[in-house]
Amino acid sequence: MKTGSPAPAAGELRWFKSSYSAGNGGDCVEVADAGTAVLVRDSKCPDVAILSVPSAQWTAFVRMAAGV
Repeated sequence: MKTGSPAPAAGELRWFKSSYSAGNGGDCVEVADAGTAVLVRDSKCPDVAILSVPSAQWTAFVRMAAGV
């Protein structure tokens, strides 16, 4: 079992919106760092569902998407 700081509560998370969202009216996805996972939600419906992606998989996804 791993020990460490618990994940932040939803109200303590700092959400970031995609830099591409400004051109389409501001509706996009938002992400937040929750320690061992990255959380993803729809900015139009932030309370409906939140997807949790393990940090290592999120890093691999971003690298693939950026072509790195």
